[in-house]
Amino acid sequence: MITIYHNPRCQKSRTALAHLEAKSEKIKVVEYLKNTPSEKELKELLSLLKLKPIDIVRKKESIYIEKYKNGNYTDSEWIKILVENPVLIERPIVVKDNSACIARDETTVNKL
Repeated sequence: MITIYHNPRCQKSRTALAHLEAKSEKIKVVEYLKNTPSEKELKELLSLLKLKPIDIVRKKESIYIEKYKNGNYTDSEWIKILVENPVLIERPIVVKDNSACIARDETTVNKL
């Protein structure tokens, strides 16, 4: 089973999903803007990604620039910020078994 944290309005996310569907994988689609991961789920995702919360923040989003760009936040604070503002979560995140990636291109998706 593959899980994709997906934003249907994002071209890269749509491309990753289409690529996964073409491979006939069993896919669970999580529209994370509607079904935001909990703090616990986000921590699990970060562990699978082997990244810190700041590494998955979309730094070009206006809310980041206006509210968070110049702040000094801990990992725990970033996790709360991401749960409260899921638009800041980089996408798409693809999870398979015990690994995950931010699937911004086909090469990255294929590594899973």
